[in-house]
Amino acid sequence: MKRMDRMMAIVMALQQRAETAQTLADKLEVSKRTVLRDMQALSEMGVPLYAVPGPGGGYRLMEGYRLPPLQLTPDEALTLLMSLDGMTKYSDGPFQQARWTVADKIRSALPEQTLGEIAPWLAHIGLEVPDRRTRTPYLNALMKYAADGAWLHVLYRSQNYRRYLDVRPARIYAAHGFWYCEAYSHQHEETRTFRVDRIEELEELAPKEAVGFEAMTAARPKREEDDNGSPNQTIRILAKLTYRGALLAEQDPDIGHLVRQTEDEGWEVDFDCPSSEWKWAIDFFFRLGLDAEVLEPRLLRDLLRKRAMGLMERYDT
Repeated sequence: MKRMDRMMAIVMALQQRAETAQTLADKLEVSKRTVLRDMQALSEMGVPLYAVPGPGGGYRLMEGYRLPPLQLTPDEALTLLMSLDGMTKYSDGPFQQARWTVADKIRSALPEQTLGEIAPWLAHIGLEVPDRRTRTPYLNALMKYAADGAWLHVLYRSQNYRRYLDVRPARIYAAHGFWYCEAYSHQHEETRTFRVDRIEELEELAPKEAVGFEAMTAARPKREEDDNGSPNQTIRILAKLTYRGALLAEQDPDIGHLVRQTEDEGWEVDFDCPSSEWKWAIDFFFRLGLDAEVLEPRLLRDLLRKRAMGLMERYDT
């Protein structure tokens, strides 16, 4: 990053919050001494900086000081437009109209030279999002309730059940073309992840009910058993993967980061699976088919073999 760009970044950061020289150095990936020199240069240029000593202190800008609107660098413009392009590939989502209008505003505000510089990049790079024809009518409401910390009563359709749950959403995120809600479930007594398109009904709980759930959650001891009442132990799973299997496993939000290459044409995944997720492990590796070979544990190998034999018998003529 050029020095002038770095100094602009320092001023923009200080417009948002107080920062120490060390936190600025970490964000900008430079030394603390470099940041201090930049701060000195900004002061000499007339930027009203001041330091607050003691815990919670740091550098700050004088109240009311603001930079004029900044022109985006080609890299910044490319980052924004590429991210917006990925967002527009979701068939349903929040801020539907804004996703398009903000991209148009950014393009219209960019100098012709910058647009010409990033156009070839935009034509050859992008964020891949699977095409999902799902509807998420409660997505915007979930985002609002997550920010408010509200308790909700929802009708949820899972793979095996359709039932009412009382949940407190904590985080909404997009992955693999779907929208997900990470929420604490009163019925499950733990935090779980729900597909937003599978929520069929939603209403906010009355304040009296919400307070009751808060009290029960705070008083409940830490859960140490799985849904069957048995100790939630872990089982080590080790599997070899083909290139295609590695790509598929990398998409899993829980184990994707554990996939590693072991040789030129070989990959593996090695992780501890909670006993409560045992059924998921069987389904996951069965779906991978010939793109995975479970090495450990033997029980998982036997269960996969049994399921494969059942599939073979179905198609045995």
